[in-house]
Amino acid sequence: MIYTVTLNPSIDYIVHVADFQPGTVNRMTKDFKFPGGKGINVSRILKRLDTPSSALGFLGGFTGDFIQNALVNEGLACDFTQIKEDSRINIKLKSQAETEINGAGPQITNEEIQALKQTLSKVEQGDIVIFSGSAPASLRKGFYQELIQIIKDKDADFVIDTTGKDLEEALDQAPLLIKPNNHELGALYGVTLDTVNDIIPYGKKMLEQGPRYVLISMAGDGALLFTPDGVYQSNVLKRPVKNSVGAGDSMIAGFVGGYAKTKDPLEAFRWGVACGSGTAFSDDLASREMIDALLPEVEIKKIQE
Repeated sequence: MIYTVTLNPSIDYIVHVADFQPGTVNRMTKDFKFPGGKGINVSRILKRLDTPSSALGFLGGFTGDFIQNALVNEGLACDFTQIKEDSRINIKLKSQAETEINGAGPQITNEEIQALKQTLSKVEQGDIVIFSGSAPASLRKGFYQELIQIIKDKDADFVIDTTGKDLEEALDQAPLLIKPNNHELGALYGVTLDTVNDIIPYGKKMLEQGPRYVLISMAGDGALLFTPDGVYQSNVLKRPVKNSVGAGDSMIAGFVGGYAKTKDPLEAFRWGVACGSGTAFSDDLASREMIDALLPEVEIKKIQE
């Protein structure tokens, strides 16, 4: 079974304004409301790949009800921990430039924390748990480490997609996959990484710290996969880019879904690139039709031992 854990879900409220002007009244031309949160995005793509998953995390209030209902209507299995406070709303303003205003998230009580841990303790050997996104500020530092220990005790695999200290502390716990982008990788090591040649030494360094696979996304420059057998690069698929929200999450979903079925990291990489690109080319997350259309275009080549 694949589980996704989203500690700080949201309603993503996407607003289009033709010519946004601060300090005055603006009229939107169209708007969309989607269930948001990185782990939730992963579950939504897995569903489109016909790969079962169960979405876990904290949900509360009328916003939590919207998120839960939207996911159930898509046919997703959910086992969220209910909390007293409202889940957050993130605003994505699309005009001449794309502006994001993200909510901080709710206060989480100790009782709610214990309830989530109890749910997570149901995982079994062979399961994959995907931890995605930031944690609400109310959660204590090192909380991801507490959840990872539960997974390790059950001899299950985990993937973690976050930044900063939480990512750094997870590396030596042998995650199945780490997927920073080139900027996040550079921030972790205190360097600027602009080219493939810049990235390769640090991708290898990250792999040596414990992950089984390291996947580095580079936006318009494709992606790199670091494995014990070498470094692989994907080509860049060509379509008009519509959306930056959820592309990395879609890449993780494609990789994990492909890997769960085949245990082949290169085939998983192909699916990851198709899913991530498909979302970048869509208003929402990629449809199955878009993913299937892109998959034959994905080319993977080994660029270094």
